[in-house]
Amino acid sequence: MPSRVPKISATGQRITREEALRLLTEEDLLALGMMADRIRRDLHPENLVTFVVDRNVNYTNICESKCAFCAFYRDKDSADAYVLSRGEIISKISELVEQGGTQLLMQGGLNPDLEIGFFEDLFREIKERFPTLQNHSLSPAEVVCISRNSALSLDETLRRLKNAGLDSIPGGGAEILVDEVRGSISPNKIGWRQWAEVMLKAAGLGMPTTATMMFGSRERQEDIVEHLFRVRELQDQGGSFTAFIPWTYQPGNTELGGTTASGVEYLRVLSLARIVLDNIHNVQASWVTQGAKMAQAALFFGANDLGGTMLEENVVAAAGCSFRMSQEEMIALIRTAGFRAAQRTTTYRIVREFPH
Repeated sequence: MPSRVPKISATGQRITREEALRLLTEEDLLALGMMADRIRRDLHPENLVTFVVDRNVNYTNICESKCAFCAFYRDKDSADAYVLSRGEIISKISELVEQGGTQLLMQGGLNPDLEIGFFEDLFREIKERFPTLQNHSLSPAEVVCISRNSALSLDETLRRLKNAGLDSIPGGGAEILVDEVRGSISPNKIGWRQWAEVMLKAAGLGMPTTATMMFGSRERQEDIVEHLFRVRELQDQGGSFTAFIPWTYQPGNTELGGTTASGVEYLRVLSLARIVLDNIHNVQASWVTQGAKMAQAALFFGANDLGGTMLEENVVAAAGCSFRMSQEEMIALIRTAGFRAAQRTTTYRIVREFPH
C-alpha cells in the first residue's frame, strides 16, 4: 500500500503537481490503481459503467495541419482526398438513429475551403431531420479553422454554430497541452492556450465539452502531469468538461513513427487522471486504442465509462488500430467485470439500464 493517499478536493486538500509526478513515476501500479478505484467508487457508488451509442462521421480528410502523428489526413490534391456530400452524411446519420444512436461525433481535417456556411446549412438540416440527436462535433482546432476561413471572431463562430445546431464540443486535438510538445508533433496546429480559449468560450455559451489527452509520442512524464493540471484548472475557471478521455498514440502509417505506450503505462496515466481531476465526474476507458481486455482492466483503475460504440471510426483505424466492439459485446464486457451496464446520452443522462 502507498505510504500516503493524496486527498481530493472534497476533503479540502488537492493533490499537487509534485505529488502527481511522484505517483506517475514511482508509485506501485496496483497501489496507484487502488487509489483511483477508491475515488471512482466514491463518485459512482451505484456500480454502473456507462456507454453511448454513437458514430464518428469524418466529413473530410483534407487537412492543412499535417500532424506528424496522424495517418488520416490528405493533401487537397491527393487521389483519395474527399469531402463527404450532404447526402452521404445524412445517410450515415440515418443508420445511426435506426440503431438507437443518440450522439453524432462529426470531425474532419482543417480544410481551408470549408467556411461557416457549410456547417450552418449542414447542422440545421441535421437538427431538423434528427431533433433528438446530440450533435457533439468539431474539435477546438476545427472551430478556429472555421473562424479563420470565414473571417469571424471565435465568439461569433461559436455562437453561429450553436444557433445552427451544434450542441457540444469534443476535446479532440488536445494531444498534450504543452506547446513544446505540440511544436514537435503538430507545429501547424493551434497552441494549448487557444484550445483552452475555445473550450472556455463554449462553456460560456452553455455548451458541454469533453477533454482528451493523446500520450506516448514525444512528451515527458512532466508534460503528462502538466496536461492534467491544465485541464483541472480550466474546469475550475468555468469549464464544462463532462468527461476526460486519455488514449495512446498509434504509430502505424504515420510520419512520426516510433512505438506506443504500453498497457502498464496506459493504466498508470488513467489512474493518475482519476486522482488529479477531482472536478471532472467521468473518466473514459479507450477501448478503441487499447482493445476490450485492457478497457475492462481500466474499470478497476479509475474509469467508469467506455465511451461510444462507434458505429464508424476512421482516424485511429488509419494508423492500423482497428479494434471493434458491438453494443452486445460492450454490455458483456461490463457485466463480466462485475458492473451494471447502462446506455447514456452525451451529458450522462441514463437512457436505459441492462439487467445483470
